[in-house]
Amino acid sequence: MSIKALAIELYKAQQEVHRLQDRLETASLGDKDQVRNELKRAEAACNYLRRIMDGEKEPSPFSGDSFKR
Repeated sequence: MSIKALAIELYKAQQEVHRLQDRLETASLGDKDQVRNELKRAEAACNYLRRIMDGEKEPSPFSGDSFKR
C-alpha cells in the first residue's frame, strides 16, 4: 500500500476516534460501555496505521549496498 493510501486511511481512523470521543461525552450511562469499546477498537486501528506509516517512512535496512558481495 502506498504512503498516500496509508495516510488517507490514518486520517479516516483519526476522524472516527474523534467522532467516538465526542459521542462518549454525550452518551447516556447505558451506552457509554458500548461507545468505550468502539473507541478502543478505533484507537487500536489508528495506532496500527500510525505504526505502519512510521515504518514506511524509514528506509529499509535491506535495500542499498549493504548486502552486495
